[in-house]
Amino acid sequence: MTSDSASTDVAKGAPEAIKAIPVRHPGRWVAMAVIAVLVAMFVHMLITNPQFHWSFIWDNLFTPPVLAGARTTILLTVGAMVVGVVLGIIAAVMRLSPNRVLSTVAFLYTWFFRAVPRLLLCVMFGTAGILYQHLTLGFPFDKQLGDLFGLNVDSTILTVDMNTLLSGFMAGLLALGLSEGAYMAEIVRAGILSVGDGQAEAATALGMSRGLTMRRVVLPQAMRVIVPPTGNEVIAMLKDTSLVAYVPYAELFFNYEAIGSRTFQIFPALIGALLWYLAMSSVLLVIQYFVEKRFSRGRTVTGTGIRLAFLNRGKPSTVGGADV
Repeated sequence: MTSDSASTDVAKGAPEAIKAIPVRHPGRWVAMAVIAVLVAMFVHMLITNPQFHWSFIWDNLFTPPVLAGARTTILLTVGAMVVGVVLGIIAAVMRLSPNRVLSTVAFLYTWFFRAVPRLLLCVMFGTAGILYQHLTLGFPFDKQLGDLFGLNVDSTILTVDMNTLLSGFMAGLLALGLSEGAYMAEIVRAGILSVGDGQAEAATALGMSRGLTMRRVVLPQAMRVIVPPTGNEVIAMLKDTSLVAYVPYAELFFNYEAIGSRTFQIFPALIGALLWYLAMSSVLLVIQYFVEKRFSRGRTVTGTGIRLAFLNRGKPSTVGGADV
C-alpha cells in the first residue's frame, strides 16, 4: 500500500467538521426595540414639554448661590466621610477587641446611629442648643464643694456658646459623620474578618504587636473588601448632604429650593439640583473605579473575568490553542 492510498483511507475515516449554528436570541432584539422606543419617547418629552424651562435651568446652573452650595456640599461630604472613616476604624477594632467593655461600647454606638434616621439626627443636632446654651469646661462640682467648705471656688477654664459651636455646618457635619461612622464600622469589621487568621498569627510570630499587626498586615489586605462599599458610602453621603437643608444650612439643595421659591419655578429648580448631583456623583464613580482597580491588584478573580465567563457561557473554551 502506497503512502497516497494510506492518506486517502485516513481522510475517509476522519470525522466531519462540526458546523456550529449560533443560538438565536429574538428576545434581545425585542427588548432593544422596546427600550429604544421608550428612550425616544423620554427624550421627546424632555425637549417638547415647556414645563421644564431649560433656559431658566441653564441661567441658574452656575450662579454664585449654586456654586457656593455645591462647594458646601463637597466640604460636607469630605468632612463627614473623614469623621466616619476614623470613627468606623476605631469602632470596628473595638468591636473585635477581647475587652468586653470596649466591644459593648462599640456595639451600642453602631446600634444607636444605625437605628436613628439621618434626617432626625440633623434636626436634633441643629437644635441641640436648647439643652445647653453654654458649654463650660472646668472642675466638676466646684461650686458645690466651695459652698460646702465656705469657699468661693471657680475653676472654669473655658465657656463656649453652644449656638455658636453647633453652627449649621458643624451640626450637619457631626450628624452625618457620627451616622456614617456606624456604617463604616461594620464595613471595616467585615474587611478585617475577611483576612485569614494565619496572617495575624504569622505577624505575631515575627514579634509584631497587636496594633502594628493591624496597621501593617491586616488592614492593607482588608482594603480589598473595604474599598468598594466605602466608595458607595461616599456617593450616598454626597446625596445625604441635602438633609442638612433641614438644620437649616445653605448647601446645594437648600439654595436651589430658595431659588425655586423666589421665582415660583419649583420643578425647574429641582431639575437643576438633579443635574448637579448627577455630575458630582459621576465624578465620584470614576474615582471609585480607579481606586478599586488600584486595591484589587493581584486578585485571582476580577469583575471582568466574571463578566467574560458569563458572556462565554456555553461556548467552547481553548487551552493552548485547542478546543476543550
